[in-house]
Amino acid sequence: MVTPLEVHHVNGVGWYEEAVQPQGIWRLSLVTYGKCVYWVNGDKQIMEKGELLLIPGGTPYYGKSIPTVTHTQFVILLRQNETAELPALEQREPLRHKPGCYELIHQRMKSIQQQWEERPSYYVMMSQALLMEVLIYINRELDRGIIPPERHRYVERMKRYIEQHYREKVTKEELGDEIGKSPNYAASLFKTVTNQTISEYVHDQRMKRALYLLTESQLSIQEIAEFLGYRDLSYFYRIFKRLMGSPPSDLLHERPPIV
Repeated sequence: MVTPLEVHHVNGVGWYEEAVQPQGIWRLSLVTYGKCVYWVNGDKQIMEKGELLLIPGGTPYYGKSIPTVTHTQFVILLRQNETAELPALEQREPLRHKPGCYELIHQRMKSIQQQWEERPSYYVMMSQALLMEVLIYINRELDRGIIPPERHRYVERMKRYIEQHYREKVTKEELGDEIGKSPNYAASLFKTVTNQTISEYVHDQRMKRALYLLTESQLSIQEIAEFLGYRDLSYFYRIFKRLMGSPPSDLLHERPPIV
């Protein structure tokens, strides 16, 4: 089991941090917007959105914002309580990695940060479970081996297509046409790299928009569901609760008042 000891969200242009990572403590960061720079063991690392950096204990590092460039990143300090058979936590060298399942890792790290801020009942146990899931995703990708850049580009093209057509029914045939490959190849590659099916990714994109519309608009839940491509309101409720952990109606109290 692994335990988060400190969780924070870096947001801005004036970030600077310098330390020697304590023995037995790992530092995991995921860049979620823009760019920043790290020097780890004297090696310069320009980190971009979608990349993570895992720094083992005893390692000197410093990081800072790039002048005039805004960036955001989640940072978790963690301790391995016992042997978890996770190769990423057994190596002595820093790990820089661009995960294919970035969206899943981003969601889990964001949830960990929310748990840490709000501190509901059992928040430590929930954070441990989410962090373990993050590390398993990372290790699965490391076990599988490096994905060639060309395949990453194919998947990024498919993601962009989905993000432009998420309100519609997106098929593997359409994604195959988008990258010039067979439908089965497109679906298999997407699942291999992202650890999500096409349908799961579409639902995730819809739920991101649903969260915004539920809290920032005055649309009814029925109108939001229809806008996002759900003709069956009960189905929208089921998907939202399964992915977000609560029904959409729970968010209506966060809406701004009508002026």
